[in-house]
Amino acid sequence: MKAKQFKLKDKDGKTWSLKDFDEDFLVLYFYPKDNTPGCTIEARDFQKSLGQFKRLSAKVIGISGGDEKTKTKFCDKHRLKFLLLSDTDFSVSKKYGVYGKKKFMGREYMGISRQTFVIDKKRNIIKVFEKVKPFGHAKEVLEFLKETKKV
Repeated sequence: MKAKQFKLKDKDGKTWSLKDFDEDFLVLYFYPKDNTPGCTIEARDFQKSLGQFKRLSAKVIGISGGDEKTKTKFCDKHRLKFLLLSDTDFSVSKKYGVYGKKKFMGREYMGISRQTFVIDKKRNIIKVFEKVKPFGHAKEVLEFLKETKKV
């Protein structure tokens, strides 16, 4: 399945799209909200593993709602050095099928589900991680990439 095109801004207002990356793999992870407990665990986990992702020629990109301000605060507070993109109108989240009805403590609301897409150099989605648990997810993705590189 082909990856869906996108154009989203980072914390500095720079616009990014799929064609801007030349790594062998893109790890496109969708997360619900900046600076929330689970999202912080997941982001810090990816941050700790950035060197390993780079050695595998994989670029980690986080996508959620929020704007440049929330992304800047999130990056500064947790010293995140990878790309976080703002999907303020959830258009990209909808394209990837990760935006929809959610339930938490008996309350229903619309939001982004925690999912990760691994995309190869030809822009094909080669793996989808659904119902992601924040803790240990970066390791799970790394293991998949290591196995894929062996093949």
